[in-house]
Amino acid sequence: MGSAAASSESALGPEAAAIAGGYAFTGPALDLGALLWDGDCLPGAQIRIPLAMLNRHGLVAGATGTGKTKTLQLIAEQLSAQGVPVFLADIKGDVSGISAPGEENEKVRERAAAVGQEWVGTGHPCEFYALGGIGPGIPLRATVTSFGPVLLSKVLQLNQTQEQSLGLIFHYADAKGLELVDLKDLRAVVAFLVSDLGKPELKGIGGLSTVTAGVILRALTAFEQQGAGEFFGEPEFDTSELMRQAPDGRGLVSVLELAAVQRSPQLFSTFLMWLLADLFHDLPEVGDLDRPKLVFFFDEAHLLFNGASKAFLESITQTVRLIRSKGVGVFFVTQTPKDVPADVLAQLGNRVQHALRAFTPDDAKALKATVKTFPNSPYDLEEVLTGLGTGEAVITVLSEKGAPTPVAATRLRAPQSLMGPVGDEALDRAVKSSLLYGRYAEAIDRESAYEKLQAPEAVAPPASAPAPERDDPSLIEQVVGSGMFKSLARSIGTQLGREISRSIFGTSRRRR
Repeated sequence: MGSAAASSESALGPEAAAIAGGYAFTGPALDLGALLWDGDCLPGAQIRIPLAMLNRHGLVAGATGTGKTKTLQLIAEQLSAQGVPVFLADIKGDVSGISAPGEENEKVRERAAAVGQEWVGTGHPCEFYALGGIGPGIPLRATVTSFGPVLLSKVLQLNQTQEQSLGLIFHYADAKGLELVDLKDLRAVVAFLVSDLGKPELKGIGGLSTVTAGVILRALTAFEQQGAGEFFGEPEFDTSELMRQAPDGRGLVSVLELAAVQRSPQLFSTFLMWLLADLFHDLPEVGDLDRPKLVFFFDEAHLLFNGASKAFLESITQTVRLIRSKGVGVFFVTQTPKDVPADVLAQLGNRVQHALRAFTPDDAKALKATVKTFPNSPYDLEEVLTGLGTGEAVITVLSEKGAPTPVAATRLRAPQSLMGPVGDEALDRAVKSSLLYGRYAEAIDRESAYEKLQAPEAVAPPASAPAPERDDPSLIEQVVGSGMFKSLARSIGTQLGREISRSIFGTSRRRR
């Protein structure tokens, strides 16, 4: 044993052998590539990530064109092969190829030989989704009630005061049994609460100003003009669909096709956060598993954090921190680590950093900031990070004991699935042959707040009409007495039933 270790160190050199030794895991692991050291690619020094550490979250970063998407594909197909479901957001429309075997060519053969990879073209079981059915994919929708006021405020770019008012509107709708299924429902409730008939409903707790209501209504109108109205409605997507395995035991790869909605980047970023939040309050605590229950890749992560309030960032940080114990791993994908707030970055145990460019003073500043986020290393990381080629990255992950591995410049393996999109016909065939297509394809427009408010006397009698005799307290009396507006997440009882319980993001907890 000692002789073999000495021989390996002699072949690699002491520094390279020390790095390689940090990746010699005994349990199941994903193979990322081969060590780059002193200008050479060393296939005898494999860089890997333990399967059990994939729920410790991660970051895939790098400049445009450096290979981030291929890295996602490489990790996702190996997770699927190990029986772990994966969620991928396909921003550019080129991830669908993960469902088809890759095509061997000279570049693939050269890459495989250089990194010690036995390459075999392999497709993986996939489901394809689209937000609201815009673009190819099974329609993925959420109700406005489920989406909640916090995430909706973020996507509508409301300020703190307007967000609080939106929370009040949601509370009123919950308490009065006015289901907010789509955007016309929300618009109807806002209009009602500033009408002569609706103003008394909230008078005892401060009411809703006409100016704030106008801002919210204008934001909703602009939002709908971007096509966002298609994303809200029923049937609402059940996020447990993302946790499935194929009949052969491989993990199902769920691909959300977003190329058709690139004009609404704030929406799809916030929608991804809704998916995570929904998973968060549906899944039980499981602690540390030998493999994650789901790995979720959050592409274009900077869009989520741009302009985010302190409270919103705190909610993201809390969700990321706590969802690990529910068996879900989250990888944020973006251009530089500085796109991710420090408190969130601190939760990420695995790092794949592709090349960075330093053409401008801001680039140089970002490069220095990135280098500081890595553990001490024998590499000159500023030089290495600007000199990496496409499909190369600087990597550090968590070992099986949870400690950071040595920093390793790595030439990554080639994905074994198709590196590009599948044809339109193949994609359409895959979507329509899915068992889920019949469940989610057709939108349903049932009676909800909009329809109920067409007969406002059913919601609140006019001020001039005598109130019916009853023993139970009024809505306003209950709200004032409950301290609801110190914490919008607290549910209260009303004469029309129990208010929807909401999570840290204001998303509703649905019973399934």
